[in-house]
Amino acid sequence: MSVPTLQISLDNLLQVGLSTEANIHYQLDAATLTSQTVSRGQGVLNSTGALCINTGEFTGRSPQDKFIVKDAITEGTVHWNNFNIPIDEKYFLQLRTKLLNYLGQQEELWVRDCYACADTNYKLRIRVMNENPWSNLFAHNMFLRPTEEELDSFTPEWHIIQAPGFKANPAVDGTRQHNFAIVSFTHKTILIGGTGYTGEMKKGIFTILNFLLPHQKNVLSMHCSANMGKEGDVAIFFGLSGTGKTTLSADPNRLLIGDDEHGWTGNSVFNFEGGCYAKTIDLSEEKEPEIFNAIKPGALVENVDFVGNTDVIDFANKYITENTRVSYPLHFISNALEPSIGGLPKNIFFLTCDAYGVLPPISKLTPGQAMYQFISGYTAKVAGTELGVTEPKSTFSACFGAPFLPLHPGFYAEMLGKKMKEHNVNIWMINTGWSGGSYGVGKRMKLGYTRAMITAALNGELDHVLYEPHPVFGMMMPTHCPTVPAELLNPRNTWADKAAYDAKAKDLAEQFIKNFTKYRDGVSHEILSAAPLVI
Repeated sequence: MSVPTLQISLDNLLQVGLSTEANIHYQLDAATLTSQTVSRGQGVLNSTGALCINTGEFTGRSPQDKFIVKDAITEGTVHWNNFNIPIDEKYFLQLRTKLLNYLGQQEELWVRDCYACADTNYKLRIRVMNENPWSNLFAHNMFLRPTEEELDSFTPEWHIIQAPGFKANPAVDGTRQHNFAIVSFTHKTILIGGTGYTGEMKKGIFTILNFLLPHQKNVLSMHCSANMGKEGDVAIFFGLSGTGKTTLSADPNRLLIGDDEHGWTGNSVFNFEGGCYAKTIDLSEEKEPEIFNAIKPGALVENVDFVGNTDVIDFANKYITENTRVSYPLHFISNALEPSIGGLPKNIFFLTCDAYGVLPPISKLTPGQAMYQFISGYTAKVAGTELGVTEPKSTFSACFGAPFLPLHPGFYAEMLGKKMKEHNVNIWMINTGWSGGSYGVGKRMKLGYTRAMITAALNGELDHVLYEPHPVFGMMMPTHCPTVPAELLNPRNTWADKAAYDAKAKDLAEQFIKNFTKYRDGVSHEILSAAPLVI
């Protein structure tokens, strides 16, 4: 519905500096936002009734154009690096004024009140202001939706002000180029301009939660998926893109808590979000039935192309981008848990796709090893995933989400280790990558075997088997796992050339050690002592 400005708290809008005669569309439902987008020529419907849009110049996040205002709150707390880039408050204030003036000149605006954090003890109230209806649909899908009763007394704590059509002037605005995403903890505002990529809103809120919850609330914020068994046992899955995080956490025998962002309190694990933002490249009903069937009226599909002159999405098409995505409310998933709050985790899985074929398909980590591997956040890309990649290439992303972590990675790792010990949590490393040799020589681990290993860990079937240590990385490898060939469990045994395995293991270990040098000054001796052994 579209309501007069006064009915959505004009005073609050004026407080952020917005002065406008625009028609303000407040809290519209998904069907109306979809209809408005189509009528404005900004999107089309696909064969299943989902809204398909093009985000324009940017089809992904722009990490080098994301800034945090350096002020009294952040100067001594934020871990400044090439992801947490400082910007002076004067530029934030300057751009906020320009951005609001730009929005004030538009004929229509879209405003939505929503919140993050399913656990009401940590609820973050957010007001989102958008230039376009499809951006507002993304906010509707991804953030938690207040009830009518909650809206009656809703007062936002944070604002997202987003206008893809507004471009900064780097020469005077302190930015690198015309697009920007700026977080101010003092002003509790996220400014986004010059980019239509909707994920900037989602990850902006994730960034501030990664600062507020661990730093002020003693809640470990995590870039992970989570599910819960029929007995209430919670499992957490960490992993970078391509490691199988979404696939392996989408277990039909378990309830999905969430697919991307969670908090771990003293007695629960809860979802930050109200929806899912899933990749759709090469999507099929056979591989990902839940995601495939969520592409229906209310869903927002980004940057896809179609089969010929039809309205059928060509999910294999990478013409626009490989980062094609769909956002939809969590309740579009049949086995979603609502409210999305589970108990304490019993098992945590670090997923890696080791294209070198060095790491075990499943191994158990000590607290020190868990913290070391958590900070490392390792996987390896293989040929074909990126232009110019013709052999395995190591990727390290601290805590499996470096671009969104304002604090030193050691801070999050120490919290993980403390909670792991306090609640006696098992932490496993799962290699969904190669066995019997590196990429091009060995073979990728069968999904069926990986699922069997995870199921065995969840069911306690690995609690009483014999283990042996990996000679270089130190993690404990089970010598038996139901329905999995025993010879696969120790990766060295799968290589025909054992000397070649040893050399590759040493090479990978040296890459870990080199990567970790940037974190040495901010971590404990327990973590440092868990580094791989290179002789």
